[in-house]
Amino acid sequence: MSRRSVVQKRPIPADSVYNSRLVTMMVRRVMKKGKKSVANQIVYDAFKIIQERTGSEAIEVFEKAVRNATPLVEVKARRVGGATYQVPMEVRSDRGIALALRWLIQYARSRTGRSMAIKLANELMDAANETGSAIRKREETHRMAEANKAFAHYRY
Repeated sequence: MSRRSVVQKRPIPADSVYNSRLVTMMVRRVMKKGKKSVANQIVYDAFKIIQERTGSEAIEVFEKAVRNATPLVEVKARRVGGATYQVPMEVRSDRGIALALRWLIQYARSRTGRSMAIKLANELMDAANETGSAIRKREETHRMAEANKAFAHYRY
């Protein structure tokens, strides 16, 4: 644990098109090497593809995908008397959203396809329908926490 003071959370501005903080967070995580305009284009193109394929609002599909991919519990390593235990912990809401966005982008990048926008759109639609790799990762995390429930009394 750090002995320093707690770092202040910086406010996240809403994006200009959808007026959503979540979209800004997504753009910032898609961005590579500081190229925010490229990341913006990828995310907005993915939203256009989602709109065309589903016929519903892209922002609603995106929010549903993030909600479905957000984990409720995770395991953290804790050393007790020379042994390391995987201790299940509840996930704070901001960390849960960060994990969901990270997983969505990670598995979108690992998909096969032509462009990142198409791959991201497919991953978001899969997550909204409770399928896809990001959902599998969340379920795997929940299974790990369930399996290690016996060590819950070692919480910090």
